[in-house]
Amino acid sequence: MLADPTRRRYPRSQRSDLMSREIAEYRGLKLDPFQADAITALQAGHDVLVSAPTGTGKTVVADWIVEHSLGVGRDVIYTAPIKALSNQKFRDYRRLFGEESVGLLTGDLVIRRDAPCRVMTTEILRNMLLSGDTLPDLAAVVIDEIHFLDDAERGTTWEEVLIYLPPGVRVVGLSATLSNLEEFAAWLSEVRGGEVTVVEERKRAVPLETVIATRQHGLQLPADMNRIHKDWERNARQASRGMSRAHDRRGRRDRGRRGHNEPRLAAPTRHFHIFDMLFPEHAPYLYFVFSRRDAEGLSRQLVRGLPGSLLSDARIAEVKARLDAFMEQTGAEAALDDELANMYLTGVAFHHAGLHVMLKALVEELYEHKLIAVLYCTSTFALGINMPARAAVFDGLQRYNGREMIPLPGREFMQMAGRAGRRGIDVHGLVVVRTDLDTYSEIRPQLKGYLTGATEPVESRFSLSFHSVAHLLNRHPKERIREIVERSFLAFRRRNEVARTAHAAERLAESLERAGWEEGTKAKGGMGKQVKRLNRLRARAAEGTDLTWAEFEQKVLFLQVYGYIGEESEDDTFLAGGNALLHIQFQEIFTAELFLEGVLDELDLDTLFGVLCGMCNELPRGVFVEPGRGDKGLGRRIGKVRASEVVTTSEELSNGRVTWDPGMIPLGRRWAEGAPLAEIMDDVRSTSDISGDLVGAFRRGRDLLSQLASLWRSMDPDRASAVDKLSRRIKRDEVEVLD
Repeated sequence: MLADPTRRRYPRSQRSDLMSREIAEYRGLKLDPFQADAITALQAGHDVLVSAPTGTGKTVVADWIVEHSLGVGRDVIYTAPIKALSNQKFRDYRRLFGEESVGLLTGDLVIRRDAPCRVMTTEILRNMLLSGDTLPDLAAVVIDEIHFLDDAERGTTWEEVLIYLPPGVRVVGLSATLSNLEEFAAWLSEVRGGEVTVVEERKRAVPLETVIATRQHGLQLPADMNRIHKDWERNARQASRGMSRAHDRRGRRDRGRRGHNEPRLAAPTRHFHIFDMLFPEHAPYLYFVFSRRDAEGLSRQLVRGLPGSLLSDARIAEVKARLDAFMEQTGAEAALDDELANMYLTGVAFHHAGLHVMLKALVEELYEHKLIAVLYCTSTFALGINMPARAAVFDGLQRYNGREMIPLPGREFMQMAGRAGRRGIDVHGLVVVRTDLDTYSEIRPQLKGYLTGATEPVESRFSLSFHSVAHLLNRHPKERIREIVERSFLAFRRRNEVARTAHAAERLAESLERAGWEEGTKAKGGMGKQVKRLNRLRARAAEGTDLTWAEFEQKVLFLQVYGYIGEESEDDTFLAGGNALLHIQFQEIFTAELFLEGVLDELDLDTLFGVLCGMCNELPRGVFVEPGRGDKGLGRRIGKVRASEVVTTSEELSNGRVTWDPGMIPLGRRWAEGAPLAEIMDDVRSTSDISGDLVGAFRRGRDLLSQLASLWRSMDPDRASAVDKLSRRIKRDEVEVLD
């Protein structure tokens, strides 16, 4: 059974007794009831989970705990899953609480590391806690988008933070899509050892209205669309039968021309039809697509089809002024060409993860100042950044997950749809799903699920990295490590599943005994199947009891078998590989193996950086780069290490995927040599802008370089010193931009 969390919900009838005058409003704003509930709980010293739709004001709770902590002379940390959100909060808090009070730590950038309010990515905080930082003055930690605990690649970090945080630190978890609140709160209460207040607000500040868009019928409510489609299907069947008979009469004349005479039952609905339906009444709007190529291609198509700008003369003048200011920055001339400038002056733009980092910041700035009327974007624009729209359009309801096309998860749909509706401006937000009449039946069941508001429960992705395993082995005895592992959300869920299974087995055994069966005897009559089921239930319960710890021990055994640590004893002996893992946080075993084999020592520094970039980023499909001299042989050599048993086995144990793309070697090398990004992009053949990908790779490559520098520092100071100089050299231009 689920553990009962010591949490508190404040009934509406009690709120007036619990609220103090100080929290009836905050910073001149009258608080909504859920905001007041959350702040009241924080005043009482509780941890708080806030689940509320996008745009309802969850961050007010975070702002309050930050200001309160600073007011009493304590430290506070704000964590976010993406750097763009961290950067935005840094700018907001710097404006609210003063330049010297706020710092930023995102791996790329460190600004005022010792400031009392620090904004950082969740990984930075995890690493601080893992390495033994005590943080004595820390009063609270805000974990924005706490449902990222469910992320397949990074979710473990969220669990580790919540496990490692000292007991006296208040936790404020924020999410728009945390559906299994009760279960999550029960675990958090258990792991934190204190009261957890669950504050849930289901009503949006600006209600959403969902409509279906087709070329033939415009914007229709789902119920109306269902009726329209039913009539259309009946008519289409009749028309199809008539066309088929006519086709048969034509005989053999058109045989071999497959599809030439097949009837087109419904003209397709294009993005420019959606524009005609929405502009200007429902602008600005976001048009969500699921590929970078579509984001760029559709925006260009729209601009070519427009008779003029979508902006007023005054707004065009403001865009021109901002573009002039942008062009004064170093590197701007290479980032912004005439076509893009014209697009922005037209009031249209595109945004995706691969976009040039300076352009990404420019587009966000223009959109924030209401200078973009139509923005074609991928799902990254929906993550946390406060960029509301009047309408959110879905070009489709499927996305690629890296292996195949899958239905868009409900959580992601709600995150993107939640951008529609600007508080204080719009009476409702419009969510538009583009479809064709002949494909509507395929999305109808999926859409029905979204309209219920239900999202997938947050699952645990707990799987300690080898870096974490090494640190735990280095710092704690096995008993303490087991305690830490068993405090994970994964272990908690498994314990509850074991309890449910054991309870079901117990009830089944009692039922069988009442029917005359005795334990240890052969089942008689028709009870055989039931006894087999009982045995399966008991086996499943027994297997699940220690499963999480067994998975940890598998990783320890792996490190022993492959010579990273010595055989188990009272004090595990850290060999060269184990010591390397204490420093390496990314692609741990792959990097460690290259280090142990001496591959990384042999490379000149510029090529070393190129290799590290290839370990941090894979070029998108359809991108081609001409390899440099000797890069093919080097790529094959490193590829053999990538394909080695030790690396592939580590991949299986960690449920992750090791990255290696030799195509990045010449690109990273050129950046290390000092080439500007624009010149490097000339060496790339691609159908979409991947400069943002390259900047991300250069930044992550620099992070990995600094980890290797710390490893070399104790073994080869000269190499470490040279690497430090390289690290400073590559932190320039776009890599240093605060995006």
